Amino acid sequence: QVQLVESGGGLVQVGGSLRLSCAAAGRTSSARTVGWFRQAPGKEREFVTAIRWSGGNVNTHYSDAVKGRFTISKDNGKNTVFLQMNSLKPEDTAVYYCAAVNTRLILSRVWSGESYEYWGQGTQVTVSS
Repeated sequence: QVQLVESGGGLVQVGGSLRLSCAAAGRTSSARTVGWFRQAPGKEREFVTAIRWSGGNVNTHYSDAVKGRFTISKDNGKNTVFLQMNSLKPEDTAVYYCAAVNTRLILSRVWSGESYEYWGQGTQVTVSS
């Protein structure tokens, strides 16, 4: 079992930045995929970004909506994945969820929430204009 705890959400003005963290505890493996998804009121959950790795092989993936503005990274020592969000827009307002699975997903499965086994409780990000 893996427990995920997100932190770092909050209220920010348009153009501002936030850094989300996803800390994992429990039975993690050396090969993993961690993704961030978000859900805005009245909308379906959508993929934001993911990082997948196996040993030294690390790949990152972004949705078109956030590419160039968001950066996903990991800290192996702290078993934590970070989401740096810059140039925030009102349409980035949502609850952000961290998700993980103890395997390096194949690329075609990275984008789907159904591929992930563990989920955090979510953290609210609000971008005000």
